[in-house]
Amino acid sequence: VQLQASGGGLVQAGGSLRLSCATSGRTFSTYAVGWFRQAPGKEREFVAAISWSGGRTNYADSVKGRFTISRDNAKNTVYLQMSSLKPEDTAVYYCAAEGTIRGPFYVTGRPDDYHYWGQGTEVTVSS
Repeated sequence: VQLQASGGGLVQAGGSLRLSCATSGRTFSTYAVGWFRQAPGKEREFVAAISWSGGRTNYADSVKGRFTISRDNAKNTVYLQMSSLKPEDTAVYYCAAEGTIRGPFYVTGRPDDYHYWGQGTEVTVSS
């Protein structure tokens, strides 16, 4: 499964961006998908995750109420809508697919649980 993250860019604080994670892999729709980010000099951290059914989502406390994860399995794409962006959201954002067929409400925020990773898309939020 090859993942392609896109949609990053430069935005002012308070602005919005929508990231996309697309793949041509047919099994993508059966995997939980997560977004992670890594800021310069910091470790990779969990941002949001969604079950394969879309029926369950999970968010890091730092983005709750501002970010929304969703998916369109017909298009093999997962989205991360980011609003009210802050300078501390500046990072490279990665999408990842869990890679194991699990229950329809399974989500995980642990990077080690994800088998497939995209190349990352950079988000810069200016103050």
